[in-house]
Amino acid sequence: MIFNRLQTYAAPLIFTASILTALMGCSFSALANSQSKSEASQAVHQGADQGKSLAAKNAINQVLDGLHEAASKTDLDTYLGSFTNTGVFMGTDDWERWSRPETLDKYVAERFAGGTGWSYKSVERHINFSPEQNIAWFDEITVSEKWGRFRGTGVLINHDGKWKIAHYAMSALVPNEAWEKVADINIKAFAERQKNNNPKN
Repeated sequence: MIFNRLQTYAAPLIFTASILTALMGCSFSALANSQSKSEASQAVHQGADQGKSLAAKNAINQVLDGLHEAASKTDLDTYLGSFTNTGVFMGTDDWERWSRPETLDKYVAERFAGGTGWSYKSVERHINFSPEQNIAWFDEITVSEKWGRFRGTGVLINHDGKWKIAHYAMSALVPNEAWEKVADINIKAFAERQKNNNPKN
């Protein structure tokens, strides 16, 4: 009798437990499936972002390499066309700040008209992007056979699917072991310029 009663009470409990087990199994399966889909979706987005970044880097490399090539070939249209309409180029002297369309266009046109450009080859370059990937900033090392090593830094903006240089700054590189000599020349030259009241040379 006791055994029969236990069977009577236990049967509903066993049935309920079986249902709960089945439901839990379904829940875990659904959760695992959802996580798997989420991970797959994230992988797809990451792959797309990486592909987009690679394409953007290639485009920016073409712009910067094209800028240097245009300068060496005195190609005015390509050179100025690499900049935004308000782009700025910073030279190595303290007064050398040329902006478009006023001073940069005039300076480059005068230089190129005489058949005189400048040749710098990029030997190292690093490019980074904003989260929206519509703004990029870079730093590069360029080499001139005549003048030595320089660093170029700048910002590009993507406008209507085209990357344009908004800012380019050029700096002369100085080896640490030669810094004292260069600093001495720098200080004396600027002091002499100020003494002669000549801001440009």
